[in-house]
Amino acid sequence: QVQLVESGGGSVQPGGSLRLSCVASGFIFSDYTMGWFRQAPGKEREFVATVSWSQPFLADYADSVTGRFTISRDDAKNLVNLQMDRLKPEDTAVYYCAASTLTLGFSPAAYNYWGQGTQVTVSS
Repeated sequence: QVQLVESGGGSVQPGGSLRLSCVASGFIFSDYTMGWFRQAPGKEREFVATVSWSQPFLADYADSVTGRFTISRDDAKNLVNLQMDRLKPEDTAVYYCAASTLTLGFSPAAYNYWGQGTQVTVSS
């Protein structure tokens, strides 16, 4: 049974940091590109970051988070992280971890498996 379980969400003030984690099971993690998406109320799910399945790991980011967020993976632990720094109120959303068989994926349609999401709220 495929599972992606996110953790690390919460509430933080603008300028603060959070680290999201996603633990995967039920599939060969090292064969999948991993991504993070987010969805704010009333908006479509949008791409945040992705890291490829093969070394050297390729990473790419949405323009809105470039320079503030860092995606990383640990294949030994079936784990993908999203370090989020200098958070802004517009980063408030439910964040989802996802797995894709493509080399890099920027669209939700490219992803095969999804987690349940973790809420991130940035507010003063």
